[in-house]
Amino acid sequence: MKFKSNDVDLKHEDVGKLLLKLALPAIMSQIVNALYNVVDRMYIGHIETIGSVALTGVGVCFPLIMIISAFASLFGMGGAPLASISMGKGDNEHAEKIMGNCFMALIIIALILTFGILGFQKPLLYLFGASDATIGYALEYMSIYAIGTIFVELTLGMNSFISAQGYSKVAMMTVCIGAITNIVLDPIFIYVFDMGVKGAAIATIFSQMLSAVFAISFLSSANSSLRLKKHNFKIMASIIMPCIALGVAPFVMQATESVLTLCFNSSLQKYGGDLAVGAMTILSSIMQFATLPLQGLTQGGQPIISYNYGALNKERVRKAFKYQTIACFSYAFIVWLLVMFIPDLLVGVFSDSIELAALTIWALRIYMFAIALMGLQISCQQAFIAFGYSKVSAFLAIFRKIIVLIPLIYILPHFMEDKVFAVFLAEPIADTIAVLTTCLAFAFEFKHIMAKMDENDTRIVSKHHIINN
Repeated sequence: MKFKSNDVDLKHEDVGKLLLKLALPAIMSQIVNALYNVVDRMYIGHIETIGSVALTGVGVCFPLIMIISAFASLFGMGGAPLASISMGKGDNEHAEKIMGNCFMALIIIALILTFGILGFQKPLLYLFGASDATIGYALEYMSIYAIGTIFVELTLGMNSFISAQGYSKVAMMTVCIGAITNIVLDPIFIYVFDMGVKGAAIATIFSQMLSAVFAISFLSSANSSLRLKKHNFKIMASIIMPCIALGVAPFVMQATESVLTLCFNSSLQKYGGDLAVGAMTILSSIMQFATLPLQGLTQGGQPIISYNYGALNKERVRKAFKYQTIACFSYAFIVWLLVMFIPDLLVGVFSDSIELAALTIWALRIYMFAIALMGLQISCQQAFIAFGYSKVSAFLAIFRKIIVLIPLIYILPHFMEDKVFAVFLAEPIADTIAVLTTCLAFAFEFKHIMAKMDENDTRIVSKHHIINN
């Protein structure tokens, strides 16, 4: 089967050129997608007199926002690689069943999350680091953002299926439509209409709605290789459970950001107060903006790896992973250079406060010291997902954050005089341990994956020989 989409041939085209063609739009999508929340914080942080306090208030909403995004990954990033593998095997009908089941699951989970967040947002926001001074701004933002949960779920979740087919430019358009709208509307609602934090939230959910409509319209049209069809909306355990199993890793990676924020904020609130929590809001924004292009690179590599894994083409799988890893490390190293040598420029985007900027610039170099190594870790972990290795990828996601990082956040301050420094130092130590563990695990498992492909190829050749004779 020759699979083409937008002049992209996952089976025959040069792997290096193909990765570039798929990854660039995906990287742009991830960068632009990051602007949704980052731009909100940039505008809010510069509101006269209340900027720093409002920024901190919106910052404590970040864990809930990440939980919403995580559920989109559970079904989107869990189902999309399996759809690609099915397409590699020539079974588009099964791929459409996967997509239809995930679409309905996203709608159901969006409704549950909306009512759950609206009902318990105040205690949750206090839990994630809000104080009496910041809770008002946090509630203003979250109560509106929660209403648009269904648009976030459908945009992020279904866009994965657009990318999985090789339609990288369309996937980029899905994100760009919403993000550009958000960038335009934010200053209008915040400053012109004097709506402040509420205006930022309204602009965001309206923008996500436009993106969701675009994505669903495309996947329902004849332009898509896989189409949304009503008869595939009935959720079947045999279809949805493998998607959930594979989606656990990206889900954990994003959902645990909420737990991490809780841990960081509670510890920083104890040792450094609202100023340290505000610094963490900026750090998490920069980290998000820096790492999402890595997700874009692996999102570009995923259809190539998954499709050719399904088609049993070892050489193309090897090349795709090699080029993906080189690209991820190179980008991450450039980010490290920027963080080490011009942190003031990065921090200045988010706040005019001299006191907040001084603390954040100092903390940024510590917090992101190991970012260069993360390129290797993300490439290997996302490759596991592309192969459909759900258990390994889920363990690695849990290992870094739950097993290593969270304990370090609370343990290190007991052994260091500068408690705030100790909290920030937990991140690069955990990153280094996670990179070593992930790379060793991948080196071991990759040999088994290649051997398994050889065995399957031999069986197919033997079966064809028997049939022909």
